[in-house]
Amino acid sequence: MRPALLALILALALAGCRGGAGEETRTDTVTETVADTVTESVADTDAESVADTDAETVADTDAELSTEPGAFVVGAVDDAARDPGPVLGQLAAAGFRAVGITSYWEPGLSAPTAEELGVLQDVADRAGKRDLRIFLAVFHRGSSTTPLTAAERTAFSSYVAAIMRDVPKIRDVIVGNEPNLNRFWLPQFGEDGENLAAVFYLALLAEVYDAAKMAAPDARIWGGALAPRGIDKPNTGRDTHSPTTFIRDLGAELRRTGRTRPVLDGFAFHPYPAASSISPDRPHPGSRTLGLADHERLRRLLREAFGRDVPILYSEFGVETTIPAEKAELYQGSEAGTPVDEATQADFYRRALELAACQEDVVGMLLFHSHDEPFLTGFQSGVYYVDGTPKTSLAPVREAIVGVRNGC
Repeated sequence: MRPALLALILALALAGCRGGAGEETRTDTVTETVADTVTESVADTDAESVADTDAETVADTDAELSTEPGAFVVGAVDDAARDPGPVLGQLAAAGFRAVGITSYWEPGLSAPTAEELGVLQDVADRAGKRDLRIFLAVFHRGSSTTPLTAAERTAFSSYVAAIMRDVPKIRDVIVGNEPNLNRFWLPQFGEDGENLAAVFYLALLAEVYDAAKMAAPDARIWGGALAPRGIDKPNTGRDTHSPTTFIRDLGAELRRTGRTRPVLDGFAFHPYPAASSISPDRPHPGSRTLGLADHERLRRLLREAFGRDVPILYSEFGVETTIPAEKAELYQGSEAGTPVDEATQADFYRRALELAACQEDVVGMLLFHSHDEPFLTGFQSGVYYVDGTPKTSLAPVREAIVGVRNGC
């Protein structure tokens, strides 16, 4: 494991992903501690301060996840809501009862900057006035800043704990973003093909869980945030893991560490279809890919990994639409995907919501986004155009959202 990690990180450094004299020190630190430190960070706090209340906390949190603010929560992920303006109000007007936003951890930060903390407090205040639940995703911007060392994990965990302590209106935190993809997490593999991403992600997740619960016992920590597909083969030029393999390897690593405390309150997942033109109710039999229609396989994998049924949040799901000619000047670049018309988007969102609301252990879905991104290389998956005017899909999607608020 250690030679593999050294080679991978040195490759990143030589490729220019990280620069400066600090990279050599960081590489040495990681390679020296890859096995021992990860095990210690996952297992050591097992006997520390909050251990006595674990069983009660897990039971209470599971109940809250299935009943607050309703039987089934539907929201939208949109960082445009971080800024004052009409986005948050329009999001609420579309029927959403939750908003997903991002706070980026950067190496060297052990707490949000004063500016970032102010933004989060402002969003929390504005969301509270509209009865919107906030799901805050905390992650690094890309694989070049993956928190691998013990010091980086501690800083990341302290960052989350500071938010839990200083912004009490935010209780739901999603840890990381698609750690099974090399775009967001490196290294993925070791020299012998072992899943290093799962090892290091579990170490981070466990440390965040402990720090957040110490700062705010009512915090809800969502782990995973996995992409629905992956290759499971090293050295392909796009090193990735399927969610099936990643969850299994998370469970194996958790058992190896001997930790008995939880590492999460719920599991976040991104069940995107391979293209917007594919219906969300298409299953993937015989595949390691997981979509919305593969819910029972996901439940089984989570039960095997974590030893219990785990609440599931579909924390990103999006269907892109084509942009009409009269709106084209608002957007930039070229579309590389396969967007659909707005009627199809509305139908696919309805199917996805109705399917998810009837699935056991699934507590909610966040659409990605409420408003389009202006760059066509991004997502035009909102029910509003980039200028805030509604698409024809808005009304039927709002009707679908209202229809699933009480579950199946």
